[in-house]
Amino acid sequence: MNNIVLVGRLTSDPEIKDLDDGKKVTNVTIAVTRNYKNADGKYETDFINVTLWDGIAATTMDYCKKGDVIGVKGRLQSSSFENKDGEKEFRTNVIAERVTFLSSKTKDVPDNER
Repeated sequence: MNNIVLVGRLTSDPEIKDLDDGKKVTNVTIAVTRNYKNADGKYETDFINVTLWDGIAATTMDYCKKGDVIGVKGRLQSSSFENKDGEKEFRTNVIAERVTFLSSKTKDVPDNER
C-alpha cells in the first residue's frame, strides 16, 4: 500500500502550468514540522515536494497562498534521471490525490475543501 498523509504550510504561492496535452500541474513545497524536538530543544522542519494535477491544482492555486496550512493525502512516486555529470539520480515526490485547506487567508474557500 502506498499512502501518505501530510499537514504543512505552503512555502510559496502555487503557480499552475498548462501542459501540451491539456493537463494542468502545480508543483508546491510544504513545510512539515516534525513532532519531536532535536538535541538543541528545537523542532525541525522537512520541506516536501508535492505535485498537484488538474482540478486539485486549479483549486489550490485559486484558494491558497504562501503560508497557508494544507493537508495532503496522496502517494509516493519515485523516478530516476541522468544528471549533467552522467550519474544516475533518484527523486521521490508526493503525488496529491486530495488536498484539504486547513487555514486560508482567502475567505471564499469551498466548504468541502476546508
